Amino acid sequence: MQEVTCAQTGRGGCVAAGHPLTAEAAITVLREGGNAFDAVIAALWTACLTEPVLASLGGGGFLLARPHTGEAVVHDFFVHTPCVRRPEAELCFYPIDVDFGVATQRFHIGPGAAAVPGFTRGLFSIHRAHASMPMADLVAPALELTRDGVLMTAYQAYLLSVVGAIYRETPAARALFTSSGEAANPVMLAAGDRMQNPDLRSALAALAHEGERLFYEGDLANTITTQCREHGGYLTREDLSRYRVHQRKPLTFRYRDCDLLLNPPPASGGMLIAFGLGLLGHTDLHACTFGSQAHAKRVASVMAATNHARLEACTKGQFTPDVSELLSPELLARYAKEVAPQPKSHRGTTHISVIDRKGNAASTTVSNGEGCGYIVPGAGFMLNNMLGEEDVNPAGFHRFTPGTRMSSMMSPSIAQRRDGSTFVTGSGGSNRIRTAVLQVLINLIDFGFDPQTAVEAARLHLEKTHLNYERTFPQATREALAQAYPEHTDWPEPNMFFGGAHTVCQQPDGTLVGAGDSRRAGVCRTC
Repeated sequence: MQEVTCAQTGRGGCVAAGHPLTAEAAITVLREGGNAFDAVIAALWTACLTEPVLASLGGGGFLLARPHTGEAVVHDFFVHTPCVRRPEAELCFYPIDVDFGVATQRFHIGPGAAAVPGFTRGLFSIHRAHASMPMADLVAPALELTRDGVLMTAYQAYLLSVVGAIYRETPAARALFTSSGEAANPVMLAAGDRMQNPDLRSALAALAHEGERLFYEGDLANTITTQCREHGGYLTREDLSRYRVHQRKPLTFRYRDCDLLLNPPPASGGMLIAFGLGLLGHTDLHACTFGSQAHAKRVASVMAATNHARLEACTKGQFTPDVSELLSPELLARYAKEVAPQPKSHRGTTHISVIDRKGNAASTTVSNGEGCGYIVPGAGFMLNNMLGEEDVNPAGFHRFTPGTRMSSMMSPSIAQRRDGSTFVTGSGGSNRIRTAVLQVLINLIDFGFDPQTAVEAARLHLEKTHLNYERTFPQATREALAQAYPEHTDWPEPNMFFGGAHTVCQQPDGTLVGAGDSRRAGVCRTC
């Protein structure tokens, strides 16, 4: 197997992910005869070790599965709100400022920020539905890594430095994520340092042997709920035991000559991607030159229209629009008139894409938020802080509806072209996820780019009235964007702000091609 950082081709299987060892775990399983779903499960267990800021047993996510025979399905294992709201005076829930260098952002952490995690139950649900290998074999690559620890890559070390205020907040977190240093100012692990986590090894080995009940009803459940009860969290035994993975029909949408499979409600990202593509379907974008003023302005205007339509389609108090209303021909037609050649006058997620030799396709995105700062005792992982995320708590903190699935922008996606080719993509990046996926799909479908070119091409993102764009756009295009959008940021180089759209493709002749997004240290492996 040849190793290439960004892109690769093959026929036995193709994986794009955010860490070399995450991708390697998937390839190991594919080489042993496993299918795409076996591979993605092994990659997700491994990501908890290799990408600890982004993937955790204490978080959640989504997997879009398209078997080579049978119906596609979305496994929704995102976090859930607790059954009961505890009095705020009893909660450990507090703000902490994180320095991103160019800006400081406030997050809320503590056990009171943790929603009900679905990661572990999600992987077992995927295993029952699609896997061909025993779970113990799929945990094995992660266990092998824990013997000697994992060397920190430059990107993972950078992430730790960014969220260092959270990951050195408690003694247990400092023990895992810092090196030698004064107790008052511990030094985060740097590139080349080895991270040891024997407690997580024990937890993974136990899960492989005992199954998901250990986490949701057994000893791990006792540990989690005791920590929450004694240290100001919401989670109870009832919250964990009642958690269920939802299997949903993908949101389907036709764009050009492609049938798209997207993440359906209550997640928001899939329908917003579909809305943007629906607007572009009324245009001749494919006749533009990529990077031209016409192309960039058209895409920016679609982002603006999508933001407006999202607000219009949401009823009072709801965060997720009604999909039938948002994608109605009437609304699309009205907003399409506004998408003319001229426009109207940093969160913890990681993505993995896999296609195997038979054509099984798996697209998964997972998140732990920023983490709540507290390590589950004796288990080596941090619970999420989703109840402390402003963008998924639009009514305000501690005002959630008890016992409901939280909304998300995560958008694992699959596009099936009439010529027989398949694209599998998705991205990390909070509310930049949908614009990253939208642009990669445009690049693949409208411009006919290969995966590496589609993923590495210049991106932009419109947030309210502020336009962000990468300097890899031509100068004339950047000048036109700056004039059209007075509130703008001209990013000097491609940046993780614009997501990490790790993408794989099966061509009509069966050849597999993939690309990891360099913005988030992405890699691609084939066998």
